[in-house]
Amino acid sequence: MKSILEKPLSHTLSFFFCILTICVADTAFAAAPGASLDKIKKEAEGKGYIFAASREEIVSKAKQEEKLRVHVSLSAETLKALAEGFTKKYPFIDANADELRGNEAYVRILHELKAGLLRGRDVTNLIFDYYNEYIPHQKKFDILGMAQQKVLQIPLQVIDPINRNIVAVGSSIQVAAYNKKLVPPEKVPDAWEGFLNPEFAGKKFAIDLRAGWPCFHDL
Repeated sequence: MKSILEKPLSHTLSFFFCILTICVADTAFAAAPGASLDKIKKEAEGKGYIFAASREEIVSKAKQEEKLRVHVSLSAETLKALAEGFTKKYPFIDANADELRGNEAYVRILHELKAGLLRGRDVTNLIFDYYNEYIPHQKKFDILGMAQQKVLQIPLQVIDPINRNIVAVGSSIQVAAYNKKLVPPEKVPDAWEGFLNPEFAGKKFAIDLRAGWPCFHDL
């Protein structure tokens, strides 16, 4: 999951939306501000969310802020291409994107957030292991509301319906790999909790393969 870090509004609003270049609605498709949109904006703000009513508002604030710093788990090559494409479309923004790898990096960032020490980052990952712990430190943009009103071109299915300021820009699956010569298929658990069964005690298994770094643990 990707989200924006908590920081003063004047340094945040357009940063977040500009990094979602493909998601900002073109003028021809953006919802025109009106009575209905104004009402939705006020309702969102009444719940503590920030709601930009138009593409023009987003771009205007981006021109004032001038910089964007992103730290996420995409590969360096992918981030380089995205940053170049972004800069080409928005040349008035100094965009910088760095690769984030390793579970320990996420834990460190979380500790820095809690201590109020994290500075200079606008967009980062919310690793699922600590998802709920990150939530209080994220800027509260009503991304879901803005997507529903076509201010942003983001599929509603990738936005957290509860935490309306969190967007999933990728997906992954988790599986349990096993050697059928050592573990009969009928003995393989159907749920993760099954690996806590007594017959697996003292056995080795691999977990945390994100970033290609397997960690081996005893059960």
